[in-house]
Amino acid sequence: MTSDRILAAVALLCLIAFLSVLVIRVPRFDLGIVIGLVVLLAVYDFYRALRSAPKRG
Repeated sequence: MTSDRILAAVALLCLIAFLSVLVIRVPRFDLGIVIGLVVLLAVYDFYRALRSAPKRG
């Protein structure tokens, strides 16, 4: 269970790193807005997935 969360966090960080390189190399305002929305949606999905994970106990 913990390894799933770690892998999900690493994947989210890789997505953010990849998209940040795109924003730095192509400094367009509209592209920055779209990428910002994509990152916000990915973080929201990550948060919801962690909250809804079944707990063992």
